[in-house]
Amino acid sequence: MPDDAQSAQLLKAQDRFIDAWGRMGSVWGISRTMAEVHALLFVTGEAMCMDELMDRLRISRGNASMSLRALLEWGVVSKTHKDGERRDFYTAEQDVWAMFRAILRERVKREVEPLLESLGEVRELNPSGGKNAPESARELDQRLEEVQEVFGLVASLGERFTGANGQGLKVAAKLLAKAPGGTRRKAKA
Repeated sequence: MPDDAQSAQLLKAQDRFIDAWGRMGSVWGISRTMAEVHALLFVTGEAMCMDELMDRLRISRGNASMSLRALLEWGVVSKTHKDGERRDFYTAEQDVWAMFRAILRERVKREVEPLLESLGEVRELNPSGGKNAPESARELDQRLEEVQEVFGLVASLGERFTGANGQGLKVAAKLLAKAPGGTRRKAKA
């Protein structure tokens, strides 16, 4: 296959990954563009400046800037410099497990922790204490306590999985994959 054909095939494969990652990101509740910027930086493995990102993804400067800022906050993209260049360049975390730990850490911080706080506030409002509390209030408190317990466990596991050495998530995922009762998709060779 000639170099031009190989380059075209490589770009096509990258674009397919970028599209799939973008769709997944929008399902996760982040902007599609943010996910696509991350995917481009990840799949190429190269440092890119904002102009290169804008050209490749056909997005505005404002959209690129907002996406990069969010990705930097999430810890899945970092800013770097190239010798002789005044522009900022950006790279994506290439260690997949480190990337997923950062995403998990951010998801717990943005979703699970606020939910736990809200559940605590709701339980404080519920008149479930004492012998004279209505049965419906006690039942509500029981349901809220169970939800709080599950999400507290999720937060606790998230904290352990995203710890300093970073091995918790990888070890847990591999153990769960080997557990009986589940089906396992085989990756194409």
